[in-house]
Amino acid sequence: MTNAAIIVLAGTDSSADLGRVVNALEAAREFRDEGDDFELIFDGAGTQWVGELDDEDHDYHDLYQSIRDDVSVCDYCVSAYDVDDVVDEEGLERLDEFEGHPSIRSLVDDGYEIITF
Repeated sequence: MTNAAIIVLAGTDSSADLGRVVNALEAAREFRDEGDDFELIFDGAGTQWVGELDDEDHDYHDLYQSIRDDVSVCDYCVSAYDVDDVVDEEGLERLDEFEGHPSIRSLVDDGYEIITF
């Protein structure tokens, strides 16, 4: 079985960023469909995607919803990018294992392959 941590760092500023987040969502869905262990973590500017993808009119809302139960966010970055309200409304898990951020080291130690978008 494969263990993967998909980390979205891309913000919401460009079509290239949209391409990155869509590729991350597709990768997450592929891991899920194959029965693999995976996490999808929105970190840094990537935390801004939570509100965007939660919008039912967004082209990739359904794709996001299909893997939403496996989504978590960086606790520090949620506040830094002022998306606390939408993250709280969605009830997403906030990761803060290392100085307010997700612990990448712990993921590696647990055998997760780190994939960034």
